[in-house]
Amino acid sequence: MTSRDLDSRTAAVDPLGPLRDPEEPGCDVFLTGTVFLDIIFTGLDSAPVRGTESWARGMGSSPGGVANMATALARLGLRTSLAAAFGDDHYGEYCWDALEQGEGIDLSMSRIVPGWHSPVTVSMAYEGERTMVSHGHEAPPPADPGPVPQGPPRARAAVASLGPGRGEEWIGEAARRGSRVFADVGWDESGRWDLGALADLEHCEAFLPNAGEAMRYTRTECPRAAARALAEKVPIAVVTMGAEGSYAVDGRTGETAHVPGIAVEALDPTGAGDVYVAGFVTGTLAGWPLADRLAFAGLTAALSVQEFGGSLSAPGWPEVAHWWRGAPHALRGRYGFLDDLIPSAATPAARRRAVPTIGFRHSA
Repeated sequence: MTSRDLDSRTAAVDPLGPLRDPEEPGCDVFLTGTVFLDIIFTGLDSAPVRGTESWARGMGSSPGGVANMATALARLGLRTSLAAAFGDDHYGEYCWDALEQGEGIDLSMSRIVPGWHSPVTVSMAYEGERTMVSHGHEAPPPADPGPVPQGPPRARAAVASLGPGRGEEWIGEAARRGSRVFADVGWDESGRWDLGALADLEHCEAFLPNAGEAMRYTRTECPRAAARALAEKVPIAVVTMGAEGSYAVDGRTGETAHVPGIAVEALDPTGAGDVYVAGFVTGTLAGWPLADRLAFAGLTAALSVQEFGGSLSAPGWPEVAHWWRGAPHALRGRYGFLDDLIPSAATPAARRRAVPTIGFRHSA
C-alpha cells in the first residue's frame, strides 16, 4: 500500500488540497534514517539512582527514531515516503505494521534485513525532560550501497538531520530534483560547533535548531541573534525556545516572527521536536504566512507532549480541531487561521497510541 491508497484513512483535512494537480509528485515529503523501537517510562519522580529500583507510573511502546517525524507528517495529511532498514524480529515487524498499515506511510523504499535485530531506545521522562539509553548495530548495507540506492523520489519536500562532517549525497540530489529541504541538527559531541562543518546546509531551504544548538553554532548569546546569523546561511532560520515558543527569520525578505509557546502539562516530551518540524513543513508547503507556520508547529508540539511516546503521540487534524474548539479566548486571534482549515463536521479518528506492550495474543 502506498500513500495514494489512503482515501479511507487520510486526515479529514488535506492542507495541500488547493495545490494538488495531476502533474504533481506522488510524494509530499521524503525522509530516511533509523527506526528504533521506543520503550518509554513516564511518571518518574526523579532520575534513576544507582543501586536502586525505580518504578514508573506509566509506560508505552512505539516506533521511534525517524518514525517520529514520518508519523507526524503523515498524521497532518502529507503523503510521506520513508526509506529505512527494519529488522526481521518482532520489533521490526511491529514497527513496519504500525507505520505502513497504521499510518499509511509509503515504505516501498524501505527494506527488511534478515538476521538484523531492531535498534531499541529506552526513554525515561521526569521533571519535564527525558533521559535515553539506546542499543543497536548499523544495518548491513544493501547490495546497492547507500541509504537511498535508487536516489530520493520526486517530492515536494525532504526532511534531513544534519551533523558535523556528515554530508549525505541524497540531500543534494533531493534538492536538485526540486525538493525543498528542511533540516534539524543534533548535539555536536565534538564540542566544536562549526557551522561550516554542516556540509548539506547549502541545500536547505529551512534550518530548525533549538536555542542551545543555534547559539553554539553562531557564537551568539540569545536565540534571536542566532536566528539572524543563521539566516545569512540559509533562506529561513527557525530557532525553537521550548516554553518560550519560537523565533524565525526569512533571510530572503527580512521578515521576522515570534510566537510564544502554549502552556501545557507535559507527560512525555519524546519526539516533540520532530512534531514541530512536521508542523512547520506542513504550513510551508501549504503557503501559510511565517507566523502562522510557527504557531501551528508550536501547537502540534504542545499537543504531542500530552501523550506517551514519540511517533504515536503526534497529533492529527482531529486533535487539532478538538483543541481549537476549546481554545482559550486569549489564543483565538493568533490561531484564527485554523477556522479556514478545519471543517465543522470533523470527527475524531481512531488512532494508535503507545501502549505498555507491542501486542497481545488475544483481543480484549
